[in-house]
Amino acid sequence: MEPRKEKEIAHYDTHARQWLSSHASLDTGGGDFEGFHPSILSSYRHCYDLLARYAKGKSVLDFGCGNGVHLPYLASLAASVTGIDLSEASLAIARRRIANLPVREHIQLKKMDCEHLEFPDNSFDVVFDGGVFSSLDFERALSEIARVLKPDGILIGIETFGHNPLTNLKRKFNEKKGKRTAWAAQHILTTSSLQKTRQYFANIDVRYFHLLSWLAFPLIGKPGGVAMLRFLELCDALLLTIPFLKKYAFKIVVVCQQPISSDR
Repeated sequence: MEPRKEKEIAHYDTHARQWLSSHASLDTGGGDFEGFHPSILSSYRHCYDLLARYAKGKSVLDFGCGNGVHLPYLASLAASVTGIDLSEASLAIARRRIANLPVREHIQLKKMDCEHLEFPDNSFDVVFDGGVFSSLDFERALSEIARVLKPDGILIGIETFGHNPLTNLKRKFNEKKGKRTAWAAQHILTTSSLQKTRQYFANIDVRYFHLLSWLAFPLIGKPGGVAMLRFLELCDALLLTIPFLKKYAFKIVVVCQQPISSDR
């Protein structure tokens, strides 16, 4: 295995084990390691709306599912959900998260490399990426996603965007504090990444989020924090209609259709 993959696995295994050691129980509808539920953000709500539209009754791959924060929602929609990740400790949390779900039988979890998928061609209707691309070789991952998607399949992804100098500075601090690996910090998606996506999908749509509202993220659990977030998200909705500002968004939601696979 490549050293950069070993470092990514070790990073997420360590964080997952720390979390497991300090949590005796897990709310199946709970959020991520910090207790933060993604749906509080406009970017994730948009992503979930897309999933409600495209994943209903379909076969879904949760690509790099990590601790399974999105699995309960995906399973409430899809006919079947397969979650994959290389971090065994993260998968352990995901297993706990889904253990008591009424739709548990619709979910499979597998330890698997996102760059070398062990699925036949045309296996899934929907691939959901909840922010894993920065931990991967982007083009290898896209090639594999295009291969395992059905011809009318769709990739729905939410990712951090890499052009805002302030969020890039924050990312460097997170790397130094051990909250992010060097590889992930250096491989956040950019406009050039989106151009590469066109080699693997004929139809691509991108929505931009959190130009200012990312400043309210640390305040969400504090009095008035959610109100501040909502106000700044309204400001973002206006400001991000200006083309020049879009590249400085903190998050993007990408919808890719009409996969182009060399194996077809």
